[in-house]
Amino acid sequence: MDKQPWIILSAGDNVAVATAAIAPGSTVAGIEARQKIDPGHKVAIADIPLGSPVVKYGQAIGRTTAEVKAGDHVHSHNLHFENDRLAATANSAPETATPEDKARTFMGYRRADGRAATRNYIGIIASVNCSTTVCRAIADEANRTILPHYDGIDGFVPIVHDQGCGMSSTGDGMNVLHRTLAGYTRHVNFGGVLMIGLGCEVNQLTLYGQSGAGASKRHFNIQDAGGSRRAVERAMGMLREIAADVGREKRVPILIGEIIIGLQCGGSDGFSGITANPALGVAADLLAAAGGTAILSETSEIYGAEHLLRSRAVSDDVAKKLDEKIAWWEEYVALHGASLDNNPSPGNKRGGLTTILEKSLGAVAKGGRSPLTAVYGYAERVTAPGLVFMDTPGYDPVSATGQVAGGANMIAFTTGRGSCFGCRPAPSLKLSSNSALYAAMEEDMDIDCGTIATGDATISGKGREIFELIIDTASGKRTKSELFGYGDNEFVPWHLGATL
Repeated sequence: MDKQPWIILSAGDNVAVATAAIAPGSTVAGIEARQKIDPGHKVAIADIPLGSPVVKYGQAIGRTTAEVKAGDHVHSHNLHFENDRLAATANSAPETATPEDKARTFMGYRRADGRAATRNYIGIIASVNCSTTVCRAIADEANRTILPHYDGIDGFVPIVHDQGCGMSSTGDGMNVLHRTLAGYTRHVNFGGVLMIGLGCEVNQLTLYGQSGAGASKRHFNIQDAGGSRRAVERAMGMLREIAADVGREKRVPILIGEIIIGLQCGGSDGFSGITANPALGVAADLLAAAGGTAILSETSEIYGAEHLLRSRAVSDDVAKKLDEKIAWWEEYVALHGASLDNNPSPGNKRGGLTTILEKSLGAVAKGGRSPLTAVYGYAERVTAPGLVFMDTPGYDPVSATGQVAGGANMIAFTTGRGSCFGCRPAPSLKLSSNSALYAAMEEDMDIDCGTIATGDATISGKGREIFELIIDTASGKRTKSELFGYGDNEFVPWHLGATL
């Protein structure tokens, strides 16, 4: 890659993307820039008539609202969303994994049921918003008094939320909440779980049984304990028993094919689809080739690029399931008088992204080029290997919560504007799309993918770097988010249905 301050992503594109600030009068692909072009923003490299498609990544990202001359800045002032799709080109092969890649191992925890964990936490899970304060108090007390005695336990994690009562006991809302909480109670990175209810809520503890076998899975109601303070005291006795069991766990070598990683992006910019997302896609391809699983999600942020995923589906049934998820979202936003193109945030637009089509084309790059093997509903348990898709909103905490409930034992999160995020019990890697962000927020970012834009790294090479960090993190290396303490407040189940 050369070090020109712009890049053309596909031979059929009629815009280039600035990789550094371009001054008026500068030459871009033989065209004189007519305005200042900020990094991540688009410049026309050909005349584009009024109402014509603007093409980036070889795909339409919208249509012009004014005549665009070669050298013009192309953005919200002259480009708008229109639901175009260009034909998907032939799928290129995924990144090649070597026999050595496929034989790689990480140092993880082998649970009694055979599953592989990357962390060894104990979860304090609220069944209802009414028990959240007590759950936090229990976790605080356990981290203060019990954790120092167990080097092998990563911590006591409060999983709290604002649902569980004031809602119907049946229907989508309750089904999604129950599926999400059940996914966390059985999450492999929780060596033990204590679930706390109030006692009179809609989301009763009896819906969850004992969450598993043995002393490491327990629950009780605050009302039965005699109040908040007594609930904390009762919990300490249970947690000491759980910790004695969980604290004996040791890391052992496990094939990387047992890593399940959730792919996320947030605070995207014009570089996200050029650097961090495709580099993460390379790592996802390598993991999938080794038998692992990569979960692509955020349905509202693949809109406009779903046909590219569809063309990689392993069967008509998988393709049909993806179509059904897209159709549901179209109806859902229409019901609320909204449009899927409302998705690009002000920060996205300042970073150079104009329409949801453009954002989506960059977002799907996180999934690499592997075949699409399965499609899941929100928080459904993921069992298929390879690249899979889970239906979630684009809102990062809600999306990642669904992935973790489905079994992700790691999260990889790309950002161009500087999203701060963690998702305990799954360690979360943060990948910056540009080097300016990495320099400004180095304490939050694990890898700088901006070196791809400057020509100092390749997508393949950076993907390999991410792949290695995934293995190291699965083996216990702490992420920047873990070092800061993120993860207690990012559990956000998808809220569907009426509040009663």
